[in-house]
This record gives sequence, structure tokens and C-alpha cells, in this order.
Amino acid sequence: MFSAVMPPRQVKIGDAAAFAGTTPRAIRHYHEIGLLPEPERGVDGRRRYGYDDMIRLLWIRKMADAGISLDDMRAAFDGTRDIDDVLARLERTLAEQEAGIARRRAAVRRLRAVGSPLGLLSEAVTGRLDHLPPGALRPDDVDALLVTERIFGSLGAAIQASVFIVLATDPGLRAEQDRLDAAEAALDDGVRPDDPRVEELAVRRCAQLMALDRAAVKAGLHVAEEKLLETVDDTEPADTRMSAGAAVTKMPYDWSPARTRCAERAGQLFAEAISASERYRDGQATSADAP
Repeated sequence: MFSAVMPPRQVKIGDAAAFAGTTPRAIRHYHEIGLLPEPERGVDGRRRYGYDDMIRLLWIRKMADAGISLDDMRAAFDGTRDIDDVLARLERTLAEQEAGIARRRAAVRRLRAVGSPLGLLSEAVTGRLDHLPPGALRPDDVDALLVTERIFGSLGAAIQASVFIVLATDPGLRAEQDRLDAAEAALDDGVRPDDPRVEELAVRRCAQLMALDRAAVKAGLHVAEEKLLETVDDTEPADTRMSAGAAVTKMPYDWSPARTRCAERAGQLFAEAISASERYRDGQATSADAP
């Protein structure tokens, strides 16, 4: 003869957790934060959960699966916040997360297509380098572009790319660059900042910078730079770049005072040389326009 087994009117926390698809620890947490009222306890002192408790647990589980926070659930259950408002805010959050995922997927696709670490640079930079043969850029070149992009943004790094394009395509200038790098590194070996070699190297470095600039102009790279200034939107999120002043205090370096002085002096000489050449060109234009 058929005998129906009646379900219990109340269950223990383990059975309640198993039915709702959660854990006893999670249920205890719901009690602690006021999301789930404390149930009655049996004669053994243990919690007993009834039908209404199970319904609340199922609601909590379903809402958690939808991404609703525990605080929002509690506010909705208490009637202090409209569930439609909660869902509207959740939808905005999910839209932002979807946009973030789309950006990350695009970054992964770029890394696969362009290659790592070059693919870590922005499209404005890699777009200027895509015509170079594989291996033309050295790892140190890419590292320098990463640092420049962090300080000056994608536009600054895209303009600096001209230097590395020239170095990758002019063996003579690359060889002189290597000689200068080695000579400047030797300044770290106990050379004083007022040593005559510091000034000599600064003059040579300035000459190298001028040669790189002339080579870039001859190759028409300055035209690409001018187009970048017109077309690239360099308004990037604040967390992708920082000011040069902040970078000085946060970017570590191991240059000696002599090497630092050499770099500063080379920069001074280069700025003076550029200014003089611009005055010369302006003078030529004035003379040509004179009656």
C-alpha cells in the first residue's frame, strides 16, 4: 500500500543551505548583517528554518546570481530602496563592466596580432612602427617608448617613435648611439660632474640628436608627426599617464651625478641648437620677403 512521506515543517541550517544552493557559513553571515532574520531554535538550541525562510534564501541566491549586492538586497527587503532603482544602478554597472571587458579583449587581440611587448603600446605608437621589419626595434627601444607613453601619453610616445625609426633604419646613427650609450654609462664609474669628459660627451650627444633630427626630416617623419598632432586625441584617462614632475620622483634610475649632468648639458645644447636653427630659418624667410 502506498505511503507518502511528509516533508519536515522545519529544517536545520545544513539542509536549508543545501536546498538553496549556498553554505551554512553564508547563511550565518546573512543573519549577522540583517539580511535574513534569525529563525526559531529547536529544543537542541539549533536554528530551524521554515518555508518563509527558504523563500528568502532562494530570493537571496537568485539576486546574488544577478549581481545585486548584499547591501542592496537588504535595502530592498527593508523597503528603504526601490528595487527598480537597484536594478537600474546594477544595469549601469554591468554596462561599464562590459565596456571594460571589451577593452581588455581588444588589448589581448592587439597583443596577439602585434606581438608582446610591442602590443602593449597604444595604436598611435605601433601604427608608426608597423612598417619596420621584425627585430628592427630593440627591447630597450620598446621600454623607452613605454616610459614615454606613461609620462607624455600616446601622442608623446608616437612622436618619439621617429627617433627609433631612424635608429632602426640607419646603421651609422645606430652605431654612434651605441658608442655614446657606452661612453655615458662609463661616467658612472666614479667620474666627477666637472670632469672634462662630461662636457665632451654632452657635445657629442647634442650632435647625435641633431643628426637624428635631420635624418627624421629627410625621411619625411616630421610630416607624420604633424599629422599626429592634428588627428590623435591625446585625452587619456588619468591613470594611464602622469606628469613629468611626478615621474621624476617615482621612476627609479641609477645614473651617477656625472651622467645626469651630461644628460642635462646635452639637453641644453640641443635646445640652443634648435633655437638657433629656427632663428636662421626665420631670417632666411625675412630676407626672401624683403624688397
